[in-house]
Amino acid sequence: MENRDVVPVEELEEAPDDQSEDVKKIPPWKRQITARGIFASFLIGTIYSVIVMKLNLTTGLVPNLNVSAALLAFLFIRVWTKLIQRAGFVSTPFTPQENTVIQTCAVACYSVAVAGGFGSFLLGLNRKTYEQAGVHTEGNPPGSHKEPGIGWMTGFLFVVSFVGLTALVPLRKIMIVDLNLAYPSGTATAVLINGFHTTKGDKKAKKQVRGFMKFFSISFLWGFFQWFYSGGELCGFSNFPTFGLKAWKQTFFFDFSTTYIGAGMICSHIVNLSLLLGAVLSWGLMWPLISNQKGDWFPETLPESSMKSLNGYKVFVSIALILGDGLYIFLKILLFTSKSLYGRLKKSNRIRDSDDRDRPLGDRRRNEVFLRESIPLWAACAGYLFFSIISIVMIPLMFPELKWYYVLVAYLLAPFLSFSNAYGAGLTDMNMAYNYGKVALFVIAAMSGKTNGVVAGLVGCGVIKSIVDVASDLMQDFKTGHLTLTSPRSMLVSQAIGTAIGCVVAPLSFFLFYKAFDIGNPNGEYKAPYALVYRNMAILGVEGFSALPQHCLQLCCGFFAFAMSINLLRDLSPKKVGNWFPIPTAMAVPLLVGAAFAIDMCVGSLIVFVWHKLNGRKAELMVPAVASGLICGDGMWILPSSILALAKVQPPICMSFMPSKTG
Repeated sequence: MENRDVVPVEELEEAPDDQSEDVKKIPPWKRQITARGIFASFLIGTIYSVIVMKLNLTTGLVPNLNVSAALLAFLFIRVWTKLIQRAGFVSTPFTPQENTVIQTCAVACYSVAVAGGFGSFLLGLNRKTYEQAGVHTEGNPPGSHKEPGIGWMTGFLFVVSFVGLTALVPLRKIMIVDLNLAYPSGTATAVLINGFHTTKGDKKAKKQVRGFMKFFSISFLWGFFQWFYSGGELCGFSNFPTFGLKAWKQTFFFDFSTTYIGAGMICSHIVNLSLLLGAVLSWGLMWPLISNQKGDWFPETLPESSMKSLNGYKVFVSIALILGDGLYIFLKILLFTSKSLYGRLKKSNRIRDSDDRDRPLGDRRRNEVFLRESIPLWAACAGYLFFSIISIVMIPLMFPELKWYYVLVAYLLAPFLSFSNAYGAGLTDMNMAYNYGKVALFVIAAMSGKTNGVVAGLVGCGVIKSIVDVASDLMQDFKTGHLTLTSPRSMLVSQAIGTAIGCVVAPLSFFLFYKAFDIGNPNGEYKAPYALVYRNMAILGVEGFSALPQHCLQLCCGFFAFAMSINLLRDLSPKKVGNWFPIPTAMAVPLLVGAAFAIDMCVGSLIVFVWHKLNGRKAELMVPAVASGLICGDGMWILPSSILALAKVQPPICMSFMPSKTG
């Protein structure tokens, strides 16, 4: 799930005053990709891969880090340039185009960790998730699991990640130039990059860099300090009973996580309040009440982790919220996309001739650069065909449960699905790849039968999700490149380089956690909640409603209807009122992972709120830098803490809490 700031395109006319050079002075596309840029992208992408892997395996909630990546790219090259100059060497000028290429490459790298399924469909294949889903259920047959491995995971990512790069390349002119879609995230990143490379923007960037470094250091040192007190189960500041021991038992406490405080500063207030509402409804009301039905609704002898006991209600109610929210948005985007596209095509013939003359000079300059170094149609089609054939051959060899003809059909439909998703993202900034993946999961699981359904559904979900997600991300990057006068060729090549790096870095990042920590433990820090959710979606596709525990169907129907209704009410209400309606998918996350991280996120929102009240202009400038520093500092501490865990080095102190003795 992601939060993105919407920036009007008109603001771009203010920033690039220093960018208004003749098009001929812009470096050619091959010089926009530099060795130092690739090295910077590798470092930034690796750091963010570790960070988002932690988020994937704890809550599954990942904020948008594109703007942060652009800031780090600027910081890295500026430091690099100063060091080179002090050593007496002449450094190549740092251009907005190089900044854009680095950001694109780094984001492509960590996006593999976000969308690669390490916390969802791929992890849902492992034995621990298989056992948690219920080994005796008909839709979860023996042998329907596959343990994580660096080799097969890396191979799978290479096979599926590159198809999406070529799916929409032939349509880039239509979507970026002709339709002039907004792509707010790409636009916001372009505004930031263009602003960095002006005299005024350079001063602002220096302030942001100082703020980033300050809070990066604080966050890293705080993680180091906390480690000393976590020498045992349920020890340390991450289990501090802020609101008392009774509230702590229901996961209501502040766990001092700078990662989630920073994420809360980036995410919108309504996302964070929705998380808190979901936590209060579930851990404050529903789960205690359902626990009291033990022996009536479900047998007392069942362990809590069983899908036929309390855990089943947690998983399936959260699925109902996610599916209800996803289905509504999916239908809304399809309707909105169809209506908008029809309207644009209907009037395109009338305005085509005068359109170029009516465009501002800045727009014509951007269009000229964007179209000057074209990507041949034959190259895009040949690339799509080549990668599709490799995937159709290799995936059934890796997963015999998924037949080759399902993969073939997926790649025949992929360009249409990718266009629909990318067009919707251009209008609304919402990437719906996960919903397309869930639809594929249900369909393939149901069609593959009880023996192969779960594995085929999970892998098929990954195939569709990867294509649709990568294609949409590339179009966002094309928008950023269009607004920063960056060649689409350099954007495509940098995206491919970043994807290749990500296919190697992401599995290594995953195994850093998988070997050092207890991944998938429902009572631990790394619960990996979506792995169980996705596996149970596949089981539901195979078994139908017989997979649900007693009275769970009624609860699921109620929450599914709630998710659809709350979205409808939001759209029908005045904007000032509608903006305060909760987001069902955000509400679903704490149902499985507890309330503590929602409190952290709300603390982040509170900091932003107070800061804006005290000094709105400074807050607008510094919030992204401070939040990024908090997230990156804690993320960097993961590396030494993982090494210590792998070396069997235990923290020296266990700080825990217990009730005082009475009488």
